[in-house]
Amino acid sequence: MNIKTRYASLLLAALLGANCSPAQPAANQVPADKLATAETVHLCNNLKKLAGKGYMFGHQDDLAYGVNWRYENGRSDVKEVAGNYPAVYGWELGGLEANEDKNIDGVPFKKMRQFIREGYERGGVITISWHARSPFGAAKGAWDTTHGSVASILPGGENHLMYKAWLDELAKFFLSLKNSQGEAIPVLFRPFHELTGNWFWWGRNACSAEQFKVLWRFTQYYLQNEKKVHNLLYVYNTASDFKTKGEFLERYPGDDMVDMISFDSYQYDDPVKSDWFVKNTSMQLDMLTAIATDKNKLMAIAETGYEQIPFASWWTETLAKAIGQHKISYVLVWRNHGYNQWMKRMHYYAPYKGHGSEADFVKFYQLDNTLFEKDVANEKLYE
Repeated sequence: MNIKTRYASLLLAALLGANCSPAQPAANQVPADKLATAETVHLCNNLKKLAGKGYMFGHQDDLAYGVNWRYENGRSDVKEVAGNYPAVYGWELGGLEANEDKNIDGVPFKKMRQFIREGYERGGVITISWHARSPFGAAKGAWDTTHGSVASILPGGENHLMYKAWLDELAKFFLSLKNSQGEAIPVLFRPFHELTGNWFWWGRNACSAEQFKVLWRFTQYYLQNEKKVHNLLYVYNTASDFKTKGEFLERYPGDDMVDMISFDSYQYDDPVKSDWFVKNTSMQLDMLTAIATDKNKLMAIAETGYEQIPFASWWTETLAKAIGQHKISYVLVWRNHGYNQWMKRMHYYAPYKGHGSEADFVKFYQLDNTLFEKDVANEKLYE
């Protein structure tokens, strides 16, 4: 079977929802990639067990910079407050597809590789998102909602060869992630994040559900089968706009294509005056729990936070209450950029030394069910 025929078969399978293998028995957590590396398989299975003990805390770009500092060896705003690094390190690949040497947040990919290796070798977990630029041009970056972007990069589309070249760059990066023994570092890969939103070119208003499923299935097929990338666990990630299980799963590409289900949800109102965030997040986690149980998938809050954290007890009185006893793998807060010239304000989501929520974050850290790097290192997730 030649490659064009294989792509056509993949397209048909995705549109028909075929090739979706049944969920594995609840006792095991088996990666969607049947050729996943041993360490990736161990991580997948151990994350399921770990969720019974608590949830990991994560932070985007934690080792690269923080409020009022950049690229200082060993620094971390989280560590300086809690005395422990986050258990999950979030990173971003936007810009890699265009052969840039830095991502969209200014982090050099060369440094990112080193940070990933450092976190992994201490026992931490790596998750990576990808704000890929629009197939129709770089002017708007990922925030181009022109209808037809997705269709243009699917098999047979005008930009399909370009998209494969993008994936070639991603594959090189993933394959370059090695520890000191030369073993591939497992990654929780979260492509097309917030897929139910209407602000990205892969979003709800820019492509149909069927087109999105084909995009996901082709992307995974190409990385695994054509580029032999086998150190990824795939994270399906929606925005916080779903109200039913059906809405959450409308663009779900199939059980054989997903390892973890997740959503992003930020606090925007005042938690002193409104308990909407707690109630809504808890309700959505109830839905995810039902879906994850039925499909035997891991689950997470892949992004959250309250910009500048103006409520001093947000960690224990809002975030911890919202999660409650739900058995999620992790919760990750967004990056500590510091002063943002474009936004004209401070932009950060984790406390730093001297911040008003510092004491409450230490209380959050001390909770029995919150897990930071030293906690998960003891679990030996990759063995």
